[in-house]
Amino acid sequence: MKKSTIWILGVVMAFSFLGLLYLQIKYIGEMAKMRNEQFDEAVKRALMETSKDVESAEVERWVREDISESEKRAWEQSHPGQMQTQRFTITSPDGSTRSSVELKTFSNEPADLPKAMISRKHGTKTIPQTSRSLADRVKNRFIYQRALMDEVVWQMLYHAADRPIERRVDFNHLDQYINSELVDNGIDLSYHFKVINSEGREVYRCSDYSNEGSDVTYTQPLFLNDPPARMSVMQVHFPMRRDYIYDSISFMIPSTIFTIVLLITFIFTIYIIFRQKKLTEMKNDFINNMTHEFKTPISTISLAAQMLKDPAVAKSPNMFQHISGVINDETKRLRFQVEKVLQMSMFDRQRATLKMKELDVNELIAGVVNTFALKVETNNGHITSKLDAKKSVVLADEMHFTNVIFNLMDNAVKYKKPDGELLLIVKTWNDSGKLNISIQDNGIGIKRENLKRIFDKFYRVHTGNVHDVKGFGLGLSYVKKIVNEHKGSIRAESELNVGTKFIITLPILNN
Repeated sequence: MKKSTIWILGVVMAFSFLGLLYLQIKYIGEMAKMRNEQFDEAVKRALMETSKDVESAEVERWVREDISESEKRAWEQSHPGQMQTQRFTITSPDGSTRSSVELKTFSNEPADLPKAMISRKHGTKTIPQTSRSLADRVKNRFIYQRALMDEVVWQMLYHAADRPIERRVDFNHLDQYINSELVDNGIDLSYHFKVINSEGREVYRCSDYSNEGSDVTYTQPLFLNDPPARMSVMQVHFPMRRDYIYDSISFMIPSTIFTIVLLITFIFTIYIIFRQKKLTEMKNDFINNMTHEFKTPISTISLAAQMLKDPAVAKSPNMFQHISGVINDETKRLRFQVEKVLQMSMFDRQRATLKMKELDVNELIAGVVNTFALKVETNNGHITSKLDAKKSVVLADEMHFTNVIFNLMDNAVKYKKPDGELLLIVKTWNDSGKLNISIQDNGIGIKRENLKRIFDKFYRVHTGNVHDVKGFGLGLSYVKKIVNEHKGSIRAESELNVGTKFIITLPILNN
């Protein structure tokens, strides 16, 4: 699949997931807002009904008190002779008064309401006349009771608001009113409330009152018809309000989480696809380079074998020796390339075993420099070494670590400037209890965007069928693997057309 096709599919799927995630988050926000509004509306409606309940209770109390008092006064005025007052006085022998008791006696008489009299004698009342008499008395009773109610209303209008709120409201009943109205409006949630009088002073709060969770407080006047200056209010808040609202929309949260997981999985999948595509391209480059690398020694060996069949070669010992040497050298070269591939394969499978022993890195590098000097001079170059490390003994595998130094020096020769003189500098020094090794050249250098990938397997700056620099792209990957196995680190510093410097840091063997 083409890279552009993968990019198009990736962008389309990414926008689809992001759009779905945005819609879900927006839906959750709108739902939370709607639930907030519904909750606020239900609470306000419940508190309004609570105020009406409080007013109804006060009206009932006024009516009961005033009517009973008015009826008592009216009864006394209409029946003055039916109440007898007697006073009893207790006196001592010396004539002083010890106590005085007043006794009021009420005598009950039959009601004045007429009884229906059914008689056939002339001159007696008939049933219709009796009914009219009853109706008149009921009408008079209604007018009287209405006058009493008017008096109660007048008393409430002019005197109710003057009473202290503690006398007007039974706070236990108020708690019951609030709870009942909240349940009727679908809110079964714990709440705290307090009452504040017209002077702004708190006159009551519920026994378990707490300010915790009081992010939203609902205020409601207790008596809506009181003058504003004399209005008392109740304040209610719900400690678990936020949890209650978000619990009602919690079913949407898992779907959002799953969408985020799918989005992350999709991004990771796209990343893996591109990584696998790069790996495939690098492996294809590796196969092309390996084919080219193997073709040269195989062709040379084949040509040498054909020459050995020539009788003239058999008669010339020097020629025979030369051809045999070429076959041997090319065979070694072919075996070295195969061994390099096998070594990396074993390291990937964690099957390689290092033979660790004490090594003096200064001595090892000096031997490699002496061996490599001829190749550097053959390529119009010069190699210098500055082995200044005082503590240079490390625990290492001699063969693999020698290959590390050889590979880094060989890269310097491969990537030298075509028309310039190669200068290769090898240094060792101690720093912060570590042994540092640097191999620096003045070659073509590496671009900044390629520098961070040079240790990847199969990666080569020159790829495809361009074979100006030979190799499999395994050298630096092998170097990094070996250094890591020695509990060390390696980094590269490079500037294009200036040169490259590799720095290896290893732990020192103190004893």
